[in-house]
Amino acid sequence: MSGKNHSAVPKKTARFTLKQQKYIFVYTCLLIPLLFFISIRFLPTLYTFNIGFREWDILSEDKPFVGMYNYVALFKDEVFRKSLINTFIYVVFGVVGQLMCGLGVALLLQRINKFVGVFRAIYFIPYVTSIVAVSWVFKWILMNNGIVNDILMKFGLEAQLFLKSPDQAIYIIILTMIWQGLGFQMIIFLAGLENIPKIFYEAAEIDGADGWKKFIHITLPLLNPTIVFSAVIGSISFLQTFTQVQNMTQGGPLHSTISVVLYIYELAFQHFDMGLASAATVILFLIILVITIIQMKVLTKKFEY
Repeated sequence: MSGKNHSAVPKKTARFTLKQQKYIFVYTCLLIPLLFFISIRFLPTLYTFNIGFREWDILSEDKPFVGMYNYVALFKDEVFRKSLINTFIYVVFGVVGQLMCGLGVALLLQRINKFVGVFRAIYFIPYVTSIVAVSWVFKWILMNNGIVNDILMKFGLEAQLFLKSPDQAIYIIILTMIWQGLGFQMIIFLAGLENIPKIFYEAAEIDGADGWKKFIHITLPLLNPTIVFSAVIGSISFLQTFTQVQNMTQGGPLHSTISVVLYIYELAFQHFDMGLASAATVILFLIILVITIIQMKVLTKKFEY
């Protein structure tokens, strides 16, 4: 028995190689958040499409299929059409204002050498402040007997309605949102400006270019990826305007500030009409998708160093 050759016994081989084990680990780690995203985001989105084609009264057990009726009813609703117009006003004025102010502050901060961190923190604080708190503070200072009107009257000027004016309210909300989002845009543009090689500005100075020409021919073209990112993020944010409007004007006066999201909220949780609310949500989703694609196609340009 001792003379037997034990080396002839076959050894068990590993089921997976080290490389295969690494791939299994990586794909497993990717699969977990993917399943979470599908279950929390993708499936509810598909379910929303389904509800939009039904007469879905939350208090009724019967939820019949009605086809395109909800979508037709929405576009016949004057308030919904007004909410669409208001939302586009939020996007156009809000995004342009945030981009211009964010880039302007970033350019100014880039020129100073002392206390840069302090100024960055001061400008960024409003962005991390509660939206509800900011909305109520602005609502308080813009009341009929608020601080702003008190200052105006001391200078002999006429008091303004501000948030109670159908002509002024929406633009005051936009200014509030621009002010609060300024810190985020500033940080994004500062990061973009820091990535522009200084050698381009030095070469432009040798050629006799002034500050404006350097801004037009160097800064703006090389900031294109940053501008595209900021425009897309800003557009999505303003298209989803809700908290500021709800806390400052509740959509008034005379629906002059109502947004699509606030309209959806009122349909779903005040009138309990989930069918119309889901149809409006689908329309908003398609608007966001189309605007994002257009922005990425129109704004994105390739520049080589």
